[in-house]
Amino acid sequence: MVVASAFTLALAGCTSTGDEGSNTTGGGDDAQVVKEDPSASGDGCTLEQYGAEKLELAGATVGFSQSEPDTAAFRAAETESIKSAAKEVGVGKLIVTNANAELPKQISDIQDMLNQGVEFLIVAPVNSDGLDPALDAAKEAGVPVLTIDRKVTNASCEDYIAFLGSDFYDQGSRAADAMNEATGGEGKVAILLGSSGNNVTDNRNAGFKDKVESDYPGLEIVVEQTGNFARDEGQSVTEQLLQSNPDITAIYAHNDEMALGAVTAIKAAGLKPGTDIKIVSIDGTRNAVQGIVDGEINAVIESNPRFGPLAFETAQKFYDGETIPEDVIIVDDEYTTENAEADLDKAF
Repeated sequence: MVVASAFTLALAGCTSTGDEGSNTTGGGDDAQVVKEDPSASGDGCTLEQYGAEKLELAGATVGFSQSEPDTAAFRAAETESIKSAAKEVGVGKLIVTNANAELPKQISDIQDMLNQGVEFLIVAPVNSDGLDPALDAAKEAGVPVLTIDRKVTNASCEDYIAFLGSDFYDQGSRAADAMNEATGGEGKVAILLGSSGNNVTDNRNAGFKDKVESDYPGLEIVVEQTGNFARDEGQSVTEQLLQSNPDITAIYAHNDEMALGAVTAIKAAGLKPGTDIKIVSIDGTRNAVQGIVDGEINAVIESNPRFGPLAFETAQKFYDGETIPEDVIIVDDEYTTENAEADLDKAF
């Protein structure tokens, strides 16, 4: 009881009032900030509604199912954040698995963790659809599930507690603003799409295209092709697009890894990334922000991966009987030529 009380006090101390309409979680310049949305609908989810038993997180066995390899900077930062927060909380055992971008493996990973006795699950889904067997198994075992960074299409407060993540549509819209600024309002744009089957790709694309259509008539989207959020595919796809569409003057990449691949491809084509071909991406990795400093990338919309403190704070609130919104949306920053060098240490 003493440990549990100490943890509750620690959580209370790590949430402070930030800008109006938001709460900062975890402390520090790189902390996630939760957007308070007064227009949010729905009743949210409580422990009683979910039908789970109360749990003391200190000493508990917790599972984290990562979706993609930690070779990607976003995933590495996300995994490390979960591990660090679990240690801070005093979790008895943290079991971490990696699905390597394979949905069947993620289902198997989650089922295996349930067999190992996990009492709470944090899941970064591979896809928005298809996790039903794993979520069903968790429900049958009475183990609550919290999803982060990708939203599933299953029923909240039945199959999972809540989704913690960014407003991906807004990210796409802001990327369009940045692209308009970088190009001076005129450009032929290629889009490097993320992997299919998840709300991140769908919303980052819709937000960008809708904003271009409504506000920026001088930007023409000439081609879209998937690079699956991977650097090597971003490079190979860009190589192909530059050959088939030599009039491309700008690239919007759904994440930094693909943008960095595009930088390599543009250089190989004898062109200057950031000058001959403008580049705007989403994430906020250190390499991409350094790319802005070096003049090879024009802007990066942040997508903060440090979910650990927020995930465990949300879990504690849930077990304390508080109502958890279906969507806990964070506020993301932006890196530009004006702030990239000064804010480089905030990148991951």
